[in-house]
Amino acid sequence: MLQQGLPLRAGNFPLMEQLFSPVAFTHGPAMRNRFMLAPLTTTQNLDDGTASEDEFRWLTAAARGGFGLTLTGVANVQEQGRAFPGQLGIFSDAHMAGLSRLAEAIKAADSLALVQLHHAGRRSPTALIGTAPVGPSDDAESGTRALSTAEVEAVVEDFVTAAGRAQRAGFDGIEVHGAHGYLVAQFLSAEMNRRTDRYGGPLENRARLLFDIVAGIRGHCGAGFIVAVRLSPERFGMRLAEMRTVAQRLLREGQIDLLDMSLWDVFKEPQEEEFQGRSLLSCFTELDRGAVPLAVAGKIRSGRDAVRCLEAGADVIVVGRAAILHPDFPQRVAEDPEFEAVAPPVTADYLRRNGLGEAFIGFLRDRWDFVQD
Repeated sequence: MLQQGLPLRAGNFPLMEQLFSPVAFTHGPAMRNRFMLAPLTTTQNLDDGTASEDEFRWLTAAARGGFGLTLTGVANVQEQGRAFPGQLGIFSDAHMAGLSRLAEAIKAADSLALVQLHHAGRRSPTALIGTAPVGPSDDAESGTRALSTAEVEAVVEDFVTAAGRAQRAGFDGIEVHGAHGYLVAQFLSAEMNRRTDRYGGPLENRARLLFDIVAGIRGHCGAGFIVAVRLSPERFGMRLAEMRTVAQRLLREGQIDLLDMSLWDVFKEPQEEEFQGRSLLSCFTELDRGAVPLAVAGKIRSGRDAVRCLEAGADVIVVGRAAILHPDFPQRVAEDPEFEAVAPPVTADYLRRNGLGEAFIGFLRDRWDFVQD
């Protein structure tokens, strides 16, 4: 497990200064500090996927709050790939005006602007999309229909086209959502992916969708555009050893600029017995990263937590729930290295003052013990 580290006093803790140093990428502009806003589910966009005023207010508040990189929540690349009502869309040129407004305002706050590209796959609710969800293989329990090989290739093209929209809208880059049991992760999972074509079977084939998407976006968007990938190494049929292999290949091939590991808790041990006795984080900090920075997410609530991640070898600190509670979390840590986010639940009025819309507050009330009435 990670050590507690030294007291956070400016005179004896140079890693606190490192939190506010720039991060360079192989492609695209640098981050001005090491704080990245997590891609949060807000459910507060319009029914057609257009960015809402509430979404604009929330994301720009975080950008002004000092995040070096502001990442949108999941933006679906296919209409049939929606995960929930109020999801941001990037599957149509009709979304361009709202996306462009977001990108311009985030960048005006001196934060990099990235869109997270997403397809829910078998996790798309039938009642929402009006048809059976699709995935790597048929699944009777969820009513999922297996994508044909041609349809998988179309998914790749839709990710690439969506990345092109993000670029035209003025975003600095995109992140491919390959985590949390959504479509790309479903292909990575040997439990969910029982295909017999070139997208199924051994790990190399199951990872083909992810690597085809990355290669397609890099080729389409060029050298000045940031390409990030988010992975999660546990749950939803993921095997830690396989995710380490996928992560190492992403790092080695140099097509991506940032590897974003969603660890649920950056200080936990792995679930799998063969890896226990160490931190889950260490399973990725020990990889040969080359020039690719490693971002980590999972219950980072304080300046001390952020520094402990740097001590353990991470490069970028991804903040989610603490950012909901404090959209200016980076600024607060800069002013007070001992700053720690308030503990939820908090009132709905508190969240409104932080720039959250009613749909976002309702989601937090329904899903997490976050809102007190």
